[in-house]
Amino acid sequence: MSDTPDPADPGAGARADRAARVAAMKAAERSRARRRRALVVAIPTVAVLAVAGAVTAVFLNRPEPPSLDAVRTFDYTGGDHTSDPVTYEQNPPVGGPHNPTWLNCGVYDAPVPNENAVHSLEHGAVWITYRPDLPADQVDELRSAVAGQTYTVLSPYEGLPSPVVLSAWNNQLAVEDADDPRIEAFLAKFVQGAQTPEPGALCSNGTGTPTG
Repeated sequence: MSDTPDPADPGAGARADRAARVAAMKAAERSRARRRRALVVAIPTVAVLAVAGAVTAVFLNRPEPPSLDAVRTFDYTGGDHTSDPVTYEQNPPVGGPHNPTWLNCGVYDAPVPNENAVHSLEHGAVWITYRPDLPADQVDELRSAVAGQTYTVLSPYEGLPSPVVLSAWNNQLAVEDADDPRIEAFLAKFVQGAQTPEPGALCSNGTGTPTG
């Protein structure tokens, strides 16, 4: 069949032109549809790759948690109560015989009784002690570290081997200042941690009146 318009049909040329334009339009539409489908596939893929890249970057750039390798460990068994004064081997103590009444958790401006504080350690508390001459801004740092924590005791302590000492039952860490990142790591690990002889026991309704 010839594409040459039939001289006997004056409208043949116009129809041929329209058919050519329609064919061209359909071809263009098919091309656009292919591009749209490619975009539909490509955009979610790019988004997924972007999210994956962002997550990977977060993990790669995340700082290493501070090491707690310097924590000293001991081997005291809980449940040994006595109303007598106790001479402890560690300073401050991290376990051993203790008063039947625990110390209420919180912030204290004066030294607290060892025997009551050790009972709080048995309940899962972390006891942060500091030398009485620690600068006020350092004490404020320690107060901020325990703010909102219900199982922590903060108090000054005479004769510490280091400016700040953190104690949990059978675990102790000495640090030089209140800015040490290991303080946060110690709290995260040991406040009501796996070392607790009496998990779930109270750190309130005992003895002592914290100031904060």
